[in-house]
Amino acid sequence: MNNMAEQIYEEVRALPESDVREVLDFVGYLKSKHLSAAVEDDAAADWAEFESFAGAWSGKFNRDECYDRKVLL
Repeated sequence: MNNMAEQIYEEVRALPESDVREVLDFVGYLKSKHLSAAVEDDAAADWAEFESFAGAWSGKFNRDECYDRKVLL
């Protein structure tokens, strides 16, 4: 363990059980906060990719053209 982790360990060892649980809950909160920030970054990247294609579709859809493909023949 590094020095900071050892220091935290020693401090937590001296706490009563109820406070140790609270510390553990806080650690879980910190982990989830960092995880949700990473998810938000991924979502922003996905949205940016989606926006790069915005306007590429004219909004007109012809169902017959979907079946007029050489792949389907």
